[in-house]
Amino acid sequence: MFLMYVDESGDVGIPPPHGHSPTSFFFLTGLVIHELDWTHTHSELLRFRHWLKHKYGIYLEDELHAGELLNKPGSLPKSMKNLPKHKRLAIIRHHADAVARLSSTRLINVIVDKSNCTTSESVFRKAWYALFQRFENTIDRKNFPNSSNQHDRGLVFPDATSASVLKGHLNQMRIRNTLLVRNRDGKQVMIDEPIRLIIEDPVCRDSRHSYFLQAVDCAVFLFKQSVQPNVYMKKHGGNAYFHKRLEPVLCKHASNNNDLGVVRL
Repeated sequence: MFLMYVDESGDVGIPPPHGHSPTSFFFLTGLVIHELDWTHTHSELLRFRHWLKHKYGIYLEDELHAGELLNKPGSLPKSMKNLPKHKRLAIIRHHADAVARLSSTRLINVIVDKSNCTTSESVFRKAWYALFQRFENTIDRKNFPNSSNQHDRGLVFPDATSASVLKGHLNQMRIRNTLLVRNRDGKQVMIDEPIRLIIEDPVCRDSRHSYFLQAVDCAVFLFKQSVQPNVYMKKHGGNAYFHKRLEPVLCKHASNNNDLGVVRL
């Protein structure tokens, strides 16, 4: 069984002239881990949290939320809110390095150009359909670490999001899933290939209680900063953390059109 923990960055609103969103892109990242690697990987994340507590005094139960660490110190837990900004950036950097050391994990990354969409619903749907499909494909083709079991299935754990909408999308993909593929003679054809390896409904979790969701929060934040960095991240090189630090665990099988495996829509 493969488990995929998912977080997003950005909003699904449509930018001008058809909408009012200030952002042009929507980002979605899934962190995938096999059930047999879960315990060891969780221990590694816990070891990292103990290291953070020793170095910065951050309590084990306090949530690491990359966006708030950098931009909203007033909303941070007491153990973090008084840290200077350069130390908060260092925590994000250390967190990325800790994720990169999790050799049994892979990060699937999807970016949607919202100018190609007409509604916020279509932005959300396009991103999640792509993530579900890449998760399915990578399990099917045995391209994740620890893929020796030919009967492996997948289960999805999103951070707090619209569970009923995700359930509807996944159910639709199980019934009918039209794909544009290239056949052996190079021509593109439409086929119907329903989802069969992702089981159950997506199980929403609160990131406050999951080190895995906090890890993917860090990853998707850095994914966004690699495309649309804020002034501080660009000035201090944080816009390069995604490809320089997380490269060892990026799922490059997710897309053949990008060196880092990023799925661009």
